[in-house]
Amino acid sequence: YIIDPRENIIIHCEAKGKPHPSFSWTRNGTHFDIDQEPNIIMRPNSGTLVVDISGEKAEHYEGVYQCTARNEHGTAMSNNIVIRQSRSPLWSKERNEPIVVQEGVSLVLECRPPAGLPPPIIFWMDNSELPQSRRVSQALNGDLYFSNVLKEDSRNDYICYARFPHTQTIQQKQPITVKVLNRKSAKPSFLIPSGPSSSKMVLRGQVLEMECIAEGLPTPEISWTKVSGDLPAKRTSFLHYQKTLRIVNVLESDAGEYRCTARNRLGSVHHTIRVTVNASPYWISGPPRNLVLAPRETGVLTCRASGIPKPTITWAMNGIPIETDSPKDLSRKVEDDTVIFTDVQTGSSAVYQCNVSNEYGYLLSNAFVNVLSEPPRVLTPANKAQMHTLDGDPYILHDNGTLEVHVAQAHNSGKYTCVARNTLGIYENHVYLEVKEPTRILKQPEYKVVQRGRSVTFECKVKHDSTLIPTMTWLKDDGELPDDERFIVDSDSLTINDVVENDEGVYTCIMNTTLDHDSASAELTVVERPDPPTDLELTDPRERSVQLTWTPGDEHNSPIQKFLIQYEDSLHFRGVWHNLTEVPGTKTTARLKLSPYVHYTFRVLAINAVGISHPSFPSRMYKTNPAAPDENPAGVQGFGTARVNAKISPLQPLTGLQANGPGLQYKVMWRQKEVDEEWASETVANVSQFVVSGTPTFVPYELKVQALNEYGAGPEPAVAHGHSGEDLPVAAPENVLVMVVNSTLAEVHWDPVPVKAIRGHLKGYKVYYGRERSLHKHNPHHEEKHIMTFSGNHSHGMLPGLHPFSLYSFHVRVFNGKGEGPPSPSQQFETPEGVPGAPSSLIITNPNLDSLTLEWAAPHDRNGRLTGYVLRYQPVKELALPANETSITLPNLKYSTRYKFYLNAKTVRGAGPAISQEAVTIMDEGKFRQVDIATQGWFIGLMCAIALLILILLIICFIQRNKGGKYPGEWNPEFQPMKDDDCTFGEYSDNEDHKPLKGSRTPSNGTVKRDDSDDSLVGYGEGGDGQFNEDGSFIGQYSGKSTSRDTAEGHESSEAPSPINAMISLNSFV
Repeated sequence: YIIDPRENIIIHCEAKGKPHPSFSWTRNGTHFDIDQEPNIIMRPNSGTLVVDISGEKAEHYEGVYQCTARNEHGTAMSNNIVIRQSRSPLWSKERNEPIVVQEGVSLVLECRPPAGLPPPIIFWMDNSELPQSRRVSQALNGDLYFSNVLKEDSRNDYICYARFPHTQTIQQKQPITVKVLNRKSAKPSFLIPSGPSSSKMVLRGQVLEMECIAEGLPTPEISWTKVSGDLPAKRTSFLHYQKTLRIVNVLESDAGEYRCTARNRLGSVHHTIRVTVNASPYWISGPPRNLVLAPRETGVLTCRASGIPKPTITWAMNGIPIETDSPKDLSRKVEDDTVIFTDVQTGSSAVYQCNVSNEYGYLLSNAFVNVLSEPPRVLTPANKAQMHTLDGDPYILHDNGTLEVHVAQAHNSGKYTCVARNTLGIYENHVYLEVKEPTRILKQPEYKVVQRGRSVTFECKVKHDSTLIPTMTWLKDDGELPDDERFIVDSDSLTINDVVENDEGVYTCIMNTTLDHDSASAELTVVERPDPPTDLELTDPRERSVQLTWTPGDEHNSPIQKFLIQYEDSLHFRGVWHNLTEVPGTKTTARLKLSPYVHYTFRVLAINAVGISHPSFPSRMYKTNPAAPDENPAGVQGFGTARVNAKISPLQPLTGLQANGPGLQYKVMWRQKEVDEEWASETVANVSQFVVSGTPTFVPYELKVQALNEYGAGPEPAVAHGHSGEDLPVAAPENVLVMVVNSTLAEVHWDPVPVKAIRGHLKGYKVYYGRERSLHKHNPHHEEKHIMTFSGNHSHGMLPGLHPFSLYSFHVRVFNGKGEGPPSPSQQFETPEGVPGAPSSLIITNPNLDSLTLEWAAPHDRNGRLTGYVLRYQPVKELALPANETSITLPNLKYSTRYKFYLNAKTVRGAGPAISQEAVTIMDEGKFRQVDIATQGWFIGLMCAIALLILILLIICFIQRNKGGKYPGEWNPEFQPMKDDDCTFGEYSDNEDHKPLKGSRTPSNGTVKRDDSDDSLVGYGEGGDGQFNEDGSFIGQYSGKSTSRDTAEGHESSEAPSPINAMISLNSFV
């Protein structure tokens, strides 16, 4: 546990017992004398230590602590507690030289923070927090990895920060400068981990994190698979842009091989991680339970645990190992994970410790074996008649003598006798049981929401015992039903007709019998459409607006959601109501925006969840004055429908409401762009288009459309742009050139066609190309035609997917909205040789003792002139073969050996893909003979080495057994000190509600893992059921919270009390 050196240290140790136990401590395995430490005090009636660090440095108190509680009945021990001071060392001063790299290569910026306790949290920043991505990410060790660097990565302020959480300090590394030069593409390869494979070990229950960071340009994508199965979907997550695979709560089934793959368009690479799952000890069926025995009884104490590797189990009694220092006890026998007690005697009560450990941790649990000697007595009153209803399972006999009839039936009625006996006496008690059918409401009334004026029915179907007299009663709001003929009560229902608002409330049906009763309730809510608003009033009139107010009507239990305001224009659309606006249901006023030249009448409707109210009465009429138009038609455009015209049309003509007055017309204006001439215009009626004839072919025009009425013209219209009609292009691209990039790609260049020759909107260029034939005499002759379109004003383009070693022809055309222009002169080009395809076949014939023959056929796609073949086979050998060979016999092969062959064809550009085949040479039976392994020298030496290793392991185990266990402990900072009234020696208990210290541990490295196996000194007993008496019984648990017990059952138990496992935790206070 890591402590803050600025705060005092509190190590909790609480235990109960009668008489009250005494406490002692060990430090680093030796007795720790508290009286000799002036800065340490032990709290009264407690084992809790309070360390005042004002006089000493905190590091003086580092070590391994263990608490022991004992009284005359036994001894209990805590887990070990490892105390370590938090540290945040300074970063060593260093000077970082600027890093100069090429664009596209990988880069690793090392952080390497100083080692702190606990380890610091690492993050990178420049002038702000450094964004991470699939390309740039921080590794688990804190280094910053670039899969490839870009120009924008150049900066001089890459800073690594280390935050130490305990001391709340942040330290930084000296800034790193990075300069990025030219661009370079690269296939993927792994930065971490290195090599084709690696291994990783993880403990069961922990978190497994595997990381793969790759370099390459374009940035590689990372993917994960499990070679030997599927990833556990519910426990698996991917972090840091798929670079980290995280599996929580690791199980043994998670062991196996995992493969991460990095892939970009240039290739892919794999890395295999072999994961091994080990386990610190863990309980199979929980820690040992407290055992209560009577004299001469037999009992078993079991400590079932597992781990990888298999843990060793040791037992101790009152803290003393049984195998060595405990006195001989013929009534006790230890068999690995079990202690068997036979013919126990009074006075042999003790606390037993079970220790389970392997190299990854340990479990320590205390169990109290209590030998009681007491005559029986029945605590429940005698001769008490009871009546039970049907509710449960057959007979269940509890440990405390209680008989439970979980499912009571009629045949269970009768007289029951409880007999308690032991060697000291006998006691009887009689109980009379009569079983009746329970009263149950099978179908309860349900919550109802009903509209006013309709009917509603509440159902209440009941089942009861036939020998009991039932009575059904209905209540409204816990009172009687109203005396109203609309309420009809039936045997199993209540119906209310013609519901009104006063019928709202809670209705309850009650079924009573002389034995029991049952009841159920439901609420009735009456809703209705809201009443229409009233009192509409127009105020604050202005030129283009007016204020409308109203009074809402009754909402009838359904809140008004909104108000809808409508208007009628009696001047233009008499009798037609239009929606004007909506306002929230919480408002009762609205400022209405109005248009000129309209005779308005307003009304308001209310809307709730039930529906829309009737309209309100209309308001008085409100007239607005005519005016010139406020706007012009929107979306004006001009385009030619023929070669010598231009059509001008607005996309959105004005409506009658937008006219603002009578006599709506449009003034259409146009002129040729970039020509010094006046605007031509034409005033037209309320139409949506106008055609200008006699225009030149595809010339630009400026256009305007302005609205007019009898009261004036609208605002100055915006200038729109258009063209007259298009025609086909009249020129072809010139200076057409082709550059062959490689065997499958060519680049075509041309000079753009002049704008005047295009005679329309340039849409792009089309390259028509086709394969005329292959340049190889063996390949068949066939033609392929293709079209590659380049939209926009391009002067070059790429032709992909070409066949190597072939003759192609091509030409280029320009096209506009009307169509394509004439083609450029046709040209031809040849693609160079490429790598060939795989050989068409590979056949193995004539297998002999030390030779066989391979026969193959040339590749179907030669892609050039073949220069030979390459034959590789295992064991690793390689042969170069001439191009005219199609078979070969391989001599001097090993007999009875499997070979795999790979055959590639080659051209001057390199080798193509391989075809593979496997074969086995014939076995030489004359060379087969049997060897007696027992007579071999190496086998004898191996057996001697194994025997020596076993002897050494036995010696080590014997030494470890005599040394005793020293185990890392746990600091439970959440554990609270015991209340004073809890400091009594009481019942043993290992109830986990008290959160005892966990016993599963990793080695002492400054942190201790919590695990469910912790035991505590806080109580031994059988949970809530194992209650014993105050005169030596164990009551409560040592969890830091008080557990009160009823002491009315007397001071009659002869149970021997004993100290129990202490709850220990560590806390710090300022």
